[in-house]
Amino acid sequence: MKRAAISGAWTNPEDAAASVAAAQTLQTAERYQVLIADDEPIIREGIRDAIDWDGLGMKVVGEAEDGEEALELAVRLGVDIILVDMNMPFLNGIDLIRRLQDECPGCRCLIISGHDEFAYAQEAVRLGVEDYILKPVDAGRLHAALERLHQRMDEERKRTAYVKQAADQIERNIPLLRQRFCLEWLEGLAEGKDLTEQLAFLRLPPEPPVQIGIVRWPAAEARQTVMRENDRQLFLFAVENIISELLGDLPHVLFRDPNGLIGMCLWQTAPEELDCTIEQQISSCLNIAVHAHVEQYAGELEGAPNTYRLCRELVYGEARLSPLVRRARQLIQEGYADRDLTLESLASRLQVSAVYLSRVLKKELNDSFVTLVTHTRIRKAVQLLDSTALPIHSIAERVGYDTQHYFSTAFKKTMGISPAQYRKDGGTGRNVSADRV
Repeated sequence: MKRAAISGAWTNPEDAAASVAAAQTLQTAERYQVLIADDEPIIREGIRDAIDWDGLGMKVVGEAEDGEEALELAVRLGVDIILVDMNMPFLNGIDLIRRLQDECPGCRCLIISGHDEFAYAQEAVRLGVEDYILKPVDAGRLHAALERLHQRMDEERKRTAYVKQAADQIERNIPLLRQRFCLEWLEGLAEGKDLTEQLAFLRLPPEPPVQIGIVRWPAAEARQTVMRENDRQLFLFAVENIISELLGDLPHVLFRDPNGLIGMCLWQTAPEELDCTIEQQISSCLNIAVHAHVEQYAGELEGAPNTYRLCRELVYGEARLSPLVRRARQLIQEGYADRDLTLESLASRLQVSAVYLSRVLKKELNDSFVTLVTHTRIRKAVQLLDSTALPIHSIAERVGYDTQHYFSTAFKKTMGISPAQYRKDGGTGRNVSADRV
């Protein structure tokens, strides 16, 4: 004798009216696909016929008479909801739910059982089952359970859609967020564990940048400038594009502060004399003069703002330099490896006397010609010690010294330790005086 499949019916007019109103709302949305799994055909038929599936925004897409068939159908059809009988051949309800969690993780399970046992209910709760309904199934209770489930699934879909929308919005704005973060970070407005978390969130390298720099366009800051704001912005965009092209695939972020300074964070060392190359390229392409300065950085994340401030001070200091001194310094940076580079040869190229050149260098840079050349050579030597395995005598030759002894003496005087010790220590034992290099 078969058990009654469904008991009770909807006779309350208010329930029917509510169902119609719900149907009008739910039918506008995509219907959820339902699978009924029970080994008794009369139970499956009773469940299928007793529920107004359209009114619930659902559709029965399949029926299964055992657990294995239910699993296969659920996976193949990609169902949203499965009504599971606890006692089915081959694969019982609990085992089916466990398999569904692995093979069809988005499927929601609602148990239909003839067993009112605490152990079943306890395991069902642990597995995240949506509801547990005893046979004979009451149509009103089943409808209410499905309605609650529909509401939860709708809410989850909305949350998922909102999260996806937010994620898409963030993805589109990642470049802007990176720029804003780097500006705030290097201005000293972000610190602590937030730095590491934000770097990870913005998919930037977790370690500190290896170079920090600034590019300044003095003419755009002049009070008397007659340049329109649109033109100023176009030039700044053009400057940023030129810098980006020069940096190529090197991991970097360019950002702009409210005054129009363009900052740079590089997580891989750029080609030598990047600042000079930037100035020359922008002058050539845009016919404007900019001041650029790039500093090596080997500290912690929290110390990066200090280097950024140093760059800003130095790049503003460029405005006070005469064209002669700027050109002299550029020629030193380009020709430091030439052993025949002397004050006299440099003065000759600049078409001034050696005495006059020496005087203006000392006045504007507070350094002699010899000191400027030495610092440039040692800075290049430090880069080679850090980034290559070249023997020290080869590095000495590359940076313009005749002998390794002369090079080592100059290096120790500037850095406080010998080249060999610097390489052995990984650069960590350098003297404070090296900051001038």
